[in-house]
Amino acid sequence: MERFQKLYTAMEKFDPSNGTGWHNYIEWSGLTQLTEVIGLDGMLNEIVLSEVKDHYWEKIVNEDFMLHFFTDLNFMLAQIDDVRNLNVIGTIKAPAEDMSGLVWDGFTFCGYELLDQDHDISALTNCGGFPDVFRNDELSSQGLVLDFGRATQIQSDLKRLYPEEHHADCNIWAIFRRQG
Repeated sequence: MERFQKLYTAMEKFDPSNGTGWHNYIEWSGLTQLTEVIGLDGMLNEIVLSEVKDHYWEKIVNEDFMLHFFTDLNFMLAQIDDVRNLNVIGTIKAPAEDMSGLVWDGFTFCGYELLDQDHDISALTNCGGFPDVFRNDELSSQGLVLDFGRATQIQSDLKRLYPEEHHADCNIWAIFRRQG
């Protein structure tokens, strides 16, 4: 039995194909190394199934602010007409250990995301940066932290150095993207 729960969500892609929005974001964020944002930030990567329908309740996480995370991949995919231009994300909230070596059928490890307690805003890619905690160039070309130890250090330092900042109180999420 696994010591963690695998969750799924589908997000709109956010990359150079978004035109002016992408260019304005890169200019604002200073994250010039990005080729795409693969994450769970609902402002950058729009949530595809954001409306909770009655028949979702048995297949979603029934916790505050987590209603767009599904527990059943096939059920979630059946709700989407076309996944070709989306990121289908597999994720693990608050992993207790490094997940980079996890073999997850059909998914590839991308890195670690740090989301606020509302599970919506990324402390890494959507808060204007926290230069006292991490440098922009520490993030991958997808806007994630690749090293679990570094992700836990960033999480700890954000909370310690920015106790009044809502988005600095965050959880680590291991991010996997579905292949194909």
